[in-house]
Amino acid sequence: MNQLTQRCNINTFKIVTLVLSLLFLSACTPAPERFSNDSEDYCKDISFQKSTTLTEQLAPYSHYIEGGKTGVYVLEQGTEAMFTRAWLSEHAEKTIDVQYFIFSADNIGLLAIDYLVRAAERGVKVRILVDDIMLDAKGDELLILNAHPNITIKIYNPLVNTGKNIVQKLTNLVTDFHAFNQRMHNKTFTVDSAVSITGGRNVADEYFGYDHEYNFRDRDTLLIGPTANNIEQSFNEFWQHSLSVPVTDLLADKATEEALQKEAPNFQKLHQYACNPTNFLPEVRAQIEAMPAAFKKAVDDGDVHWLDNIEYVSDAPGKNDGEVFLGGGGIATSKLIALITQAKKSVTIQTPYLITTDLSKGILKTLVDSGVEVKILTNSLASNDNLEAFSGYQRDRDALLKTGVSIYEFKPDAQIRQKVMSQEMSKQLEQAPIFGLHAKSMVIDDNLTVIGTFNLDPRSANLNTESVVIIPSSAIAKKVKAAMLVEIQPENAWEVTLDWNPDHKVDLTKRLKVKSRIVVPKSIL
Repeated sequence: MNQLTQRCNINTFKIVTLVLSLLFLSACTPAPERFSNDSEDYCKDISFQKSTTLTEQLAPYSHYIEGGKTGVYVLEQGTEAMFTRAWLSEHAEKTIDVQYFIFSADNIGLLAIDYLVRAAERGVKVRILVDDIMLDAKGDELLILNAHPNITIKIYNPLVNTGKNIVQKLTNLVTDFHAFNQRMHNKTFTVDSAVSITGGRNVADEYFGYDHEYNFRDRDTLLIGPTANNIEQSFNEFWQHSLSVPVTDLLADKATEEALQKEAPNFQKLHQYACNPTNFLPEVRAQIEAMPAAFKKAVDDGDVHWLDNIEYVSDAPGKNDGEVFLGGGGIATSKLIALITQAKKSVTIQTPYLITTDLSKGILKTLVDSGVEVKILTNSLASNDNLEAFSGYQRDRDALLKTGVSIYEFKPDAQIRQKVMSQEMSKQLEQAPIFGLHAKSMVIDDNLTVIGTFNLDPRSANLNTESVVIIPSSAIAKKVKAAMLVEIQPENAWEVTLDWNPDHKVDLTKRLKVKSRIVVPKSIL
């Protein structure tokens, strides 16, 4: 399945017909070979020895951390989000805990794995927890990676993919549709229980501005201090839950097992791939090497804010017990409702998928009627990667507009490309990729910012586990809101009214595809 098709299926697993397509494709399409047999040693001139540790780099800020404050830096650009993860991986001393909905085996994914393996080779304990639905790694690859003594992999809710044949997949879909749809949408990257990154980005080319066809505008937060420990506690809750299953319990590959019994896993092909300048540009590697100095400058310039009362809120594994079919809500849902209903002046929202219910429309109407200005940026049909989600939004768009909120739809050629596309990739491409919105953020009353994984749709509210970081800072709120307001300007988005929308900007075929999704209930989108 090519990258564009895969992207379009990120959320469509809840639609029975498309799930069936995904199942049959995964059963019939052979996985491509990841690496070439190039004999050149690309790593020989690259030094992987670091002169300082993460502890030493954070030592100048220990008085903040010991005083209970968390350092907060909003990662707006895809490149800095990637560089920061790499920097933390290179300097990790004890542990790296990785939790993602999507961890692709594309270029960015392979480079990320190489960083984790190199950390493990230094003695760092690496735990990887990935949701089952979009996992595209081959069974032998997972077993070999897991065979490293310092790497452990678990798969969340493995009903559809890992270790399942087509009959098992179909049986799980038909017999337990509710459990089949309960996915782990959390995204966290935590190092030494001291530093964490969380927000909207998965691990794949398109989340960091490196895809040739389609890239996301997204947002993460870097958290240094006590809040990172809270994220670690949440990770442990997921890791220890029965829904998180070791890959060795799911996969049986006799050839791989026999090979691993004879000799330790060999990661030289992976290392050579990552060292190859075609896959990892030297100028990008140089920017990662400069990250310690860049972080110090960010602190000195006041771009890292040391704050009390940062709150990380995560749903519990499984989210609900299934007593309410495809429903039930969760901790994150309740928290967001409590926050938004307290707004006095303004609420500014970015959400890639906007599918409202009577409850959410009622909340928004109450806010507008009380004088609160509500602005929402979501994807247009032209920028959307999920036709099912757009169908749900399209059916409800007029009713939502009648509540009095202002709605803007992201343009596929938005001019804020410097936040989306890496400069190195831009130079290589003759034609700019399509751009879509993936950031899930909210600013309330210019003093509270919420950044996380939560889409404004029934799936995030009731099925997927979601997480958010709540940041009580007027300085951060004003900065994030300023970026949001730029992104609703005419060069970046269309304003939608009851009399006009930009659906006609796409060809008839795509419009008809959206209309064909009208049979899908909004409650499962």
